[in-house]
Amino acid sequence: MTSARVLFLWLSLFVTALLAGQSTPQSGTGSVQPTVPQAGGQEIPGLQPPVTLTPQPAATKPDTSPSAAQPIPVEVQEPKTEILDSSSPAGGMAGDGHDPILDPPPLPKGTTTLVGGIISGLDRIRNRINIAVYGGGRWTVQFDERTHIFRNGAEVTQLALKKGDRVYVDTMLDTNNRDIFARNIRVGTIALPADIDGQITDVDAKHNEITVRDSIGTSSVHFAVDPQTRISRGPAAASFGDLQPGSLVRVKFAADRANRGLAREISILALPGASFTFAGPITFLDTHRGLMAVRNTLDGKTYDLSFAAARMPDAGQLAVGAEVTIVATFDSTQYTAKQITVTKPAAEAGK
Repeated sequence: MTSARVLFLWLSLFVTALLAGQSTPQSGTGSVQPTVPQAGGQEIPGLQPPVTLTPQPAATKPDTSPSAAQPIPVEVQEPKTEILDSSSPAGGMAGDGHDPILDPPPLPKGTTTLVGGIISGLDRIRNRINIAVYGGGRWTVQFDERTHIFRNGAEVTQLALKKGDRVYVDTMLDTNNRDIFARNIRVGTIALPADIDGQITDVDAKHNEITVRDSIGTSSVHFAVDPQTRISRGPAAASFGDLQPGSLVRVKFAADRANRGLAREISILALPGASFTFAGPITFLDTHRGLMAVRNTLDGKTYDLSFAAARMPDAGQLAVGAEVTIVATFDSTQYTAKQITVTKPAAEAGK
């Protein structure tokens, strides 16, 4: 056999083995082991030892499409379950069970002041009332659903508040310490008396309103005056300008409920600096302090008077039961005797 023929035969077997290796790769590394033919059990001269062929992967062009972009590492955190503490503000509910969004704030802490007066203005949109306070002054008081409103002892709504009502309000400063807040509003169930005797403590000429301190109950009464109010000083007619702080007056109010708080008659009993004459028996005497009480026979009332015994010639005859005639002046706080005349000593008055 010639060398050319041997070479052709070797190449044919090599190609056959190569094709068989690509179609049915062996387990393991996938390499193909060609068989080297031998002639008569001898090696064919000029042939190399068996060669192991490892198929190389075909060269591929890198994919630059967006879908083939390398993923960006992202740190994934485990979801946390937070248990809100109801005692903390972050828990949605305050420690006292108050919802800061849906519920009104709790009542402010602090002292409560009771104030009485007449409702002079009412704003249901802003939830506030204007009160003409007894004794003088005007307050603007806020209220809301936290406020308790009572009429005749029964709790009612804010619709029960009417302009002109007498009210007594438990007030306190709100949380911002600027607004006056009404904790309780009691619509006055006690009507103004039919008439009162007292002393004027305040005159509001702008609003035609007067405050009088009742001589019996020592409480202040606030009321209004209109053009139909009759004002007199003794038998003579007087005007609103004659009403002065310190004056003693007698007031009669309107009987109808709709005009409660409106004076119908005002009688001026004494103006500061005016002189008066009292006549009657002495019912009380304290020469050390210079005080006496005389039951005036002109009107049947008893009046307290101050006097200076050293300046009175008849001071030695003064005694309880003695009848006297006294000329005194009124100085807004008391009657001061300027002249005392004993008309009947106590010994004779008792007979």
